Amino acid sequence: MSESQSQTAETVAFVPTARTERGYFGETKDNLGDRIIDSWRDMRGNVRRLINEEPDEHRLLFYVVLSDIIFFLSWSLKTVVAPVSGVKNAVPLEIGAWLIGALMLRTTAMYLFSAALTAGSKLFGGKGDWKATRTGVFWGALVAAPFGFLMAVLTVMLSWFEPVFPILGEEWVSLPPYWISLVPFIWFISQGLAESQGFVRNSVSFMVMSILALAGLVGAVYLKANGIL
Repeated sequence: MSESQSQTAETVAFVPTARTERGYFGETKDNLGDRIIDSWRDMRGNVRRLINEEPDEHRLLFYVVLSDIIFFLSWSLKTVVAPVSGVKNAVPLEIGAWLIGALMLRTTAMYLFSAALTAGSKLFGGKGDWKATRTGVFWGALVAAPFGFLMAVLTVMLSWFEPVFPILGEEWVSLPPYWISLVPFIWFISQGLAESQGFVRNSVSFMVMSILALAGLVGAVYLKANGIL
């Protein structure tokens, strides 16, 4: 091997990133925070890497429980610690019990959710098993969690500045941060699902999950209006 070829080989050996079939991700990033940030750039590449690592169930459980904790903290900030006036009347008195219940049941719900997605994906030619789906869905939930916390911080800021700028308490200003974090949640999970099932595009999974989320919101509003929730 010539000296120039040896230098080229050494250079390639230290390249920290690698091009995937559908994206670009840091191959040498093993820190959890780095991998989450990297997933914002290339979710599908990171899901593929994670699936290839064959994580055990303890690792997957850690991901979903960590996303549960961030979810709990985010909604605690938005509904208990510093809700804006436009939201206070819509928050039930038993919100603390609701949040604790959500924290305890969300993990089970995510397992059932991933099982339903696995079964549904088979109807559209999905090739992944339940574990692959859990990997993509649980990782997507964790990757999306910081956006929910960011929206929670925004609602706290709205609450702080509401006495100075009363318009911040109007529902059309104060309510969007409560639900806008649902968009990245659906987006990243749909990408994780598409990669775990071998779909070329994730547009179909994103649209289906968006419809389901919209139906869930409409159902919740209906139940709330009828005093059931």
